[in-house]
Amino acid sequence: MKHLLALLLLSLPLHAEILAGIAKVDITDRTVPVNDPCFAKALVLKSGETTAVLVTVDAVAIGGIGRIGNGFLANVRQELGDLADEVIINASHCHGIVRTDLQQLVVQAIKEAAKNFVPVKVSAGTGSESRISENRRMFLKDGTQTDMRRAYSMPRDEDVVSTGPIDPQIGLLRLDRADGTPLAVVYQFACHPIMNPPSKGNSADYPGFASKVIEEATGAMAFFVQGCGGDINPVHYKEVSRPADAEPLGTMLGASVLAALRRFEPQNDATLKISREVLQLPRAADFEKRIASIETEQKALVAALKPTNINFKTFLPLLMQHKIFPDMPSHYAQGYLDNAKPLQQLDADNKALVEAYLSNLAIMEKLTRLNANLALLKKHLADTKAANSATLDSEVCGLRVGAFKLVTFPGEVTVQVGLNIKKAAADANAHVSGYTNGYIWYTATEQQRRNTGYAQEDCDVVVAPEWQKLFETKAAEVLRQLAR
Repeated sequence: MKHLLALLLLSLPLHAEILAGIAKVDITDRTVPVNDPCFAKALVLKSGETTAVLVTVDAVAIGGIGRIGNGFLANVRQELGDLADEVIINASHCHGIVRTDLQQLVVQAIKEAAKNFVPVKVSAGTGSESRISENRRMFLKDGTQTDMRRAYSMPRDEDVVSTGPIDPQIGLLRLDRADGTPLAVVYQFACHPIMNPPSKGNSADYPGFASKVIEEATGAMAFFVQGCGGDINPVHYKEVSRPADAEPLGTMLGASVLAALRRFEPQNDATLKISREVLQLPRAADFEKRIASIETEQKALVAALKPTNINFKTFLPLLMQHKIFPDMPSHYAQGYLDNAKPLQQLDADNKALVEAYLSNLAIMEKLTRLNANLALLKKHLADTKAANSATLDSEVCGLRVGAFKLVTFPGEVTVQVGLNIKKAAADANAHVSGYTNGYIWYTATEQQRRNTGYAQEDCDVVVAPEWQKLFETKAAEVLRQLAR
C-alpha cells in the first residue's frame, strides 16, 4: 500500500498547469474627436480551483473621477458571479474618455477571455526605462516642496534645490502558448499618462502607443499596468517650445519592454495566487488647520504686493533694457557723458519699478498655486464631513503568476512608497500598483503630506499621514504571502 501511494504521488505533476484566456474591447467614446483608441483588456488565469482576472482599462480611474462610477467594480463582480475568485481592475490613468456602457463591455471581455483558455508557459522578469519620466516634485531652498503642473507656474529656478526620484523599473510577465508563441505580455510602469493634450483628441496616451509597439512586434496582447506614478510626470511635460506628444514616449517604453523580453526564458513555476482584503485607513482630520494656514499665507502675500508706476506694456521693454544694457539702459553713451545725473536717477527709479513688478509676478504665481490647492482642501473637507466616518475602506489585492508578484491599491500612490515596498521585499519580481479597484485620490508620503509648500499631491488627499505605514506594512505582508 505504501509503495502504491508513493507511485501515485510521483505521478502527480510538480506544478499545476496554468490556463490563460485573453480578450479586449474598444471603449473609446467616438462622439468626441479621437486621436487613438482606448481599450479594456481582460486576462483570465486558471490553475486548479483558482481563477484570477486581471483587467486593464485605458481610463483615468476606477470610480471617483471620470466616467467610471463608484459602483462599477461591485457591479462587474456581481455580473461575473462565480466565474472568478477575484477581479483586479487597473486604470492606466490616461485621460481618455470611455464609453458610457463600459461596464457591459468589460464583463463581455472577461467572459470572452474565459471561453478561450489555452495552456501557457510563464516567465517573469524586469526591464528598465529611465528616459520618459521625471518626478514632478521640487525641493526648494526654504525647506518646502512644490510640484509642476499645467494648472500653475513653475517656481523660480534660483529657488529649486533638487527633485524627487523616479522608478525606471518595468515589471514584466510573459505568457506563451505551448508552441512558444506569445499570448500575453503584462508590463507595469510608473508614470502619469498625461502627455497627449485634450486638444489632440481622445487618447490612451503613451501606454496605448507602447502596447501597439509590443503587440505588432510579438503578436501577443499587451496589458499596461500603472504603478506608483502619483508624482511622476512624462518628461518635458511643462515644455512650451514644442507640441506635447505621447507617441515618442510610448515607442521608447515599448522598445524597452521588447528588449527585456528577449532575455526571458520560460520558468518552471506555474503558481497562481490571488488575494483581496480591505484595509481601513484613517481619514484626514487636519483640513481646517491647513485651510487656515493657506488663507493666512494668502493674506500676507496680498499685503506684500507693491505699488508700481508700470504695467506689463511698459515693464517688458524696461526689463529688457536693464538686463541687456545694465550700465546705460535709458540712452546712448553720449547722453550719459553729457549729463549723467538725470539719466542715472531715471535708471535707478526704473530698476526699482522693474524689481517691484517682478516681485508682484512671483507673488501672483505663488497665489495661483495656493488658490488651486486651497480649493482641493475645501472640496475634500466637505466630502469628508459628508462621509461621516473616521476611516476609509481601501482594497489591497495580491496577484502571483509564476514568479511575477503584484500588490495593488486604489490610491494615486507616490513613487517613494512603491520604492520602499519593493526594497523591503528584496524581490526583483515584486511590484506595486496604485489606481486599482477603486479611487481614493492622491496618497502622498507622510513627509509630502506634512509639506507646508502645498503641492497638489499633498492637498488632493483624503487620508491622514498615517496611511503610509499602514499600507506599506500590509503590502509587505501580502508580498510575503504571495512568495510562499
